[in-house]
Amino acid sequence: MRPFTAVTCLLIAAAAGAGASHWLSAPAEPAPVATPTRAATALDKAATLALPRAAQAALPAGDGGNLIPSLAPMLEGVTPAVVNIYTRQVVRVRNPLQELFGMPGMPQQRVQQSLGSGVIVDAERGLVLTNNHVIENADGVSVTLADGRTLEAELVGADPDTDVAVIRIPAENLTALNLADSTQLRVGDFVVAVGNPFGLGQTVTSGIVSAVGRSGLQGLGYQNFIQTDASINPGNSGGALVNLRGELVGINTASFNPRGSAAGNIGLGFAIPANLAREVMRQLMAYGEVRRGSLGLDGEDITPFVAKQVGLDENQRGALVARVYRGSPAELAGVRPGDVITAANGERVDGAQSLRNIEGLLPVDQQVTLDLLRGERKLTVQAILKAQAKEIDGGEIDSRLTGATLTELPERFRQQGLIGVVASKVAPGSRAAQSGLRAGDRIGQVNRNNVGDLAAFRSALASPPRELVLSVARGGRLGYLVME
Repeated sequence: MRPFTAVTCLLIAAAAGAGASHWLSAPAEPAPVATPTRAATALDKAATLALPRAAQAALPAGDGGNLIPSLAPMLEGVTPAVVNIYTRQVVRVRNPLQELFGMPGMPQQRVQQSLGSGVIVDAERGLVLTNNHVIENADGVSVTLADGRTLEAELVGADPDTDVAVIRIPAENLTALNLADSTQLRVGDFVVAVGNPFGLGQTVTSGIVSAVGRSGLQGLGYQNFIQTDASINPGNSGGALVNLRGELVGINTASFNPRGSAAGNIGLGFAIPANLAREVMRQLMAYGEVRRGSLGLDGEDITPFVAKQVGLDENQRGALVARVYRGSPAELAGVRPGDVITAANGERVDGAQSLRNIEGLLPVDQQVTLDLLRGERKLTVQAILKAQAKEIDGGEIDSRLTGATLTELPERFRQQGLIGVVASKVAPGSRAAQSGLRAGDRIGQVNRNNVGDLAAFRSALASPPRELVLSVARGGRLGYLVME
């Protein structure tokens, strides 16, 4: 084996990982033994001369004319802006001893604690970006700054479907990070991750961008991730992914290991792009929620069976338009059932979920350019996304649903292949409750026809049927309810 030069070792060391989060894992197996990596401590002059100019400029030099590349000067301005987040949640627990001896007792309470990270992005207003799953369902959130101060934080807003949350801390003399244009990020760019892995305290590691625009990860919502080989571990969720200028390019959010989180990091980390986090934060600050647009159509994957039925090549990629809703942006743009959407705003569409992901990441009133295949013809149309309702009153659609509030199914469940709408509220004693509908029920079908979302549900009941039968999933069980 040829020996590595010192520069080669140094570049490999710069690509070793750091990161954040929320684990995407299969059932755990015994963890593999990690092999430590050694970093060089000096430059090989001959090898330096042989490197391309861009490679020589990739790492910043240290202070005082020191020839050894160092991230330390840049990190001096970054680390004060990264905070540790601790959450508290009071949960009720059963006392097995009381139950064993038949002793009635009051439910006992236990305080659960979790940890994560965050990034200060507005020093004047004390705004901190983090992950929704870090602060979700918390009864209290405290933030520890790099200088040791610990403060109670308030929730400004959160968006579960992108896993972005904004909290506010009442503090002065804060340091904030500038948000970079994450669309300029390229595969191979050096990045540095800062966070609080396993509660050890602020930790810095480095890596490169392994991929951009990554999606298709189960258990997460709308996806457009930066993939990095930076080491992502529990507790780093919400931490900073920065470029070599010290600008925030992403919010670390997830890591993947097929052996489970206990097996350690294998270099598959994911971060929410700064541009997406910026837009979510803007909407949360302005409206208290994220307002998403909709094209107003139903798409289907092009399977070999579907391709044969509609006369398409079985290798055709895209989303087949199954239905276009009346008065929708898609109808106004000229999209028809049977069209195949192959790209949106220049981004390739591989299937129905791919199209929905692109649609869900764009704001209301955004113009979308759709590339279509209609038979043998290739077309390009323009559509303007319109706001989609997040909940509807069931009684306004059908009197048999009076008392039920229906909401969209969270996107993270759609990523698992589920469809339908959720009965988020059912008023006690209402007509819907008397028919057996319960809060939390997921309605997947109306009279044996699939309903993908609220628009499809409303369309299915545009002409009230004589008999209304709902397919309902409740607590892992499936059944049918006849609404009367």
